[in-house]
Amino acid sequence: MTTLEGKKAVVTAGSRGIGRAISKRLAADGASVAINWHSNAEAAEELVQEITSEGGTAVAVQADMGVPADIERLFKEAKNTFGGIDVVVNNVGVNIIGPIAQIDEDEFDRAVAVNFKGTFLALKHAANMVSDGGRIINISTGNTRVTLPFTGVYAGTKAAVEQMGFSLAKELGPRQVTVNSVLPGLTDTEGVRPDIRANADGVIAMTPLGRMGRPEDIADVVAFLASDDARWITGQTIGVSGGLA
Repeated sequence: MTTLEGKKAVVTAGSRGIGRAISKRLAADGASVAINWHSNAEAAEELVQEITSEGGTAVAVQADMGVPADIERLFKEAKNTFGGIDVVVNNVGVNIIGPIAQIDEDEFDRAVAVNFKGTFLALKHAANMVSDGGRIINISTGNTRVTLPFTGVYAGTKAAVEQMGFSLAKELGPRQVTVNSVLPGLTDTEGVRPDIRANADGVIAMTPLGRMGRPEDIADVVAFLASDDARWITGQTIGVSGGLA
């Protein structure tokens, strides 16, 4: 089992779905976790209570990852609360699904503001605040490897995140900070849209391991990348999709 005893972590969009599983796993491995939430205070506080009841340490920090001032405040609060930052997991993502010919420009702008610019700003703060030997992990998507209709905008913004990760890994290498991206496939969370869930059989049929992913599947890999066991892995995109991507 990996150990993160004494580490301080920030997880964006960390209160539900994949982010919730990541927050729980990092806390279970010993990290103090700043759990970012946007609009559901109840879910965030319930998760903090669950983690603390199990002996872990966590705080909930509200921030809209499409608002630069909120992102700056998130990182400052995490650093001030815990006395530093060792691990940053950029999990936030606005999943815009639809034909490019029909996607509303406002939807596109929101995806760019959160997925691309928001993650850029999170990476910028992480690069300035994370401790030497720290870990930065971006949650991208298997759609950057497997081209599917109606995913172009979402995959495009996540591909930009992967490219920033490649560059940042080289920039922070001299400080022994690793930067990697995790690429989930279709994962069984409450955020999966009903129309996607109704057509999940097609994706499952394309997946060699024959099922939808579970949030814990992603969290386990993130915990590994956050640990010292992954000290020699950086600048990588790692498919966590049952072989789909």
